[in-house]
Amino acid sequence: MKNKAAQSIAWKTVQIARHPDRPQFLDYVGEIFTEFDALHGDRLYGDDGAMIGGLARFDGQPVMVIGQHRGRSTREKLQHNFGMCNPEGYRKSQRLFAMAERFKLPIFTFVDTMGAYPGVGAEERGQAEAIAVNLAQMSSLKVPVITTVLGEGGSGGAIGIAVADHVVMLSHSIYSVISPEGCASILWKTAEKAEQASEALALTADKLKKIGIVDYVVDEGEGAHLHPEQVMQQLKQVLKQSLEQLQPMDEKQRCEARYQRLMKFGSNNLGLAS
Repeated sequence: MKNKAAQSIAWKTVQIARHPDRPQFLDYVGEIFTEFDALHGDRLYGDDGAMIGGLARFDGQPVMVIGQHRGRSTREKLQHNFGMCNPEGYRKSQRLFAMAERFKLPIFTFVDTMGAYPGVGAEERGQAEAIAVNLAQMSSLKVPVITTVLGEGGSGGAIGIAVADHVVMLSHSIYSVISPEGCASILWKTAEKAEQASEALALTADKLKKIGIVDYVVDEGEGAHLHPEQVMQQLKQVLKQSLEQLQPMDEKQRCEARYQRLMKFGSNNLGLAS
């Protein structure tokens, strides 16, 4: 019975993370940051609507803000490709990471994607290579990097902008190597086992914090879609606290701490199934 109850909680979290009224990246930008000025294009192929980024101010301080935006209406979803980035989106973020490094700007990234776009064109233009370059670039950035998982954090599409000093999750967001439906299709040959897979994946914020993948969890009550402004203000305070911890650190110290944080992943088993 305990197992079944845990499964139900995990699956409920998946449903809330996908709620159509859940606040999205640009909603948070408008509430938490000021003077946001979006920058476009990867200087190689084009501009990706799924990945949005640019300069902004956080409590008056210049910062770089980058995130995945899904859109709500049919037109917006098509414009933003349902939040699934093409390689030019990751290459755009590479350009913005480099700009932030050059001007010593803290970086805030926001994850909300089912995964990177798996289309033939994306693969032909180097989807895997673009994500791999992001991972390498982010791991060596000297400026503070803070990532927040807003809704879905799916596979390499999420981790492509999530190699950070601190990772924050909203309490009803999910973060996993694969979707529950994809996992179920592989393990049980049917997506109908998605609820069971959601528990096996340990994709909830509380479990991920327990094993050290996540540093902060923002309590959103029954869901951010019900009290968006309250959740946004809570997130702003967490981001402020995180930045205050990271900024005084020496650059080498900060890079080493980020490296050690990444290297401990998978080094032991801390009771994922408990």
